[in-house]
Amino acid sequence: MAQIEAAQADTVIAPSLLAADFARLAEAAESVAGAVDWLHVDVMDNHFVPNLTLGPPVVKSLKAATDVPLDCHLMIEDPERWALGYAELGAHNVTFHAEASADPATLAKRLRSAGAKAGLAIDRDTPVEDYLDLLPEFDTLLIMTIKAGFGGQAFMPELLDKVRTARRHAKAGHLELRIEVDGGIAEDTIARAAEAGADAFVAGTAVYGADDPAEACRRLRSLADAAR
Repeated sequence: MAQIEAAQADTVIAPSLLAADFARLAEAAESVAGAVDWLHVDVMDNHFVPNLTLGPPVVKSLKAATDVPLDCHLMIEDPERWALGYAELGAHNVTFHAEASADPATLAKRLRSAGAKAGLAIDRDTPVEDYLDLLPEFDTLLIMTIKAGFGGQAFMPELLDKVRTARRHAKAGHLELRIEVDGGIAEDTIARAAEAGADAFVAGTAVYGADDPAEACRRLRSLADAAR
């Protein structure tokens, strides 16, 4: 079955490869193809966050191995230096952290010019209000519902206030903006995130810890759709 086209999907499900077996990433991608919209690729540099994960060579290999669009989440320092390379590798969406960027709007323009969607990520302790005026420059706003840097953390429902604020702002400005949530998304939390205004959902352990990752994705989609 062909992957679902993200542009046509009301709800975006993006399983996080951080929770998959790094030795079998192509198989992990194939196991959910047809049930998901994006594959979420967590790029960590052991500087911006205290963890080291995937980088451009892996993204290049994934791009060759799967037709599922890649959603690259750059938890790195100096995204102005590195982000464009992910767009040039064919990433569908390149999201960088507001806290790490000197000029988010300019970088967003560069990413769009390179053919990628531009995403802005807001970490746990960062007020979303500081970045609302920049949202017209972006295709995606990723709001962390944990502290960026490690998988398997518990969902923090209080962070959904940022989702509500951003969704109200997007509606008032008639913005075509995906609001993505990342951290602790599972069957018992996804409905709350959807009710708050999120429409794209990153899930790691809930997908790759399941016996049937594709069915887990379909179940998450059903719960989000019902809540929205």
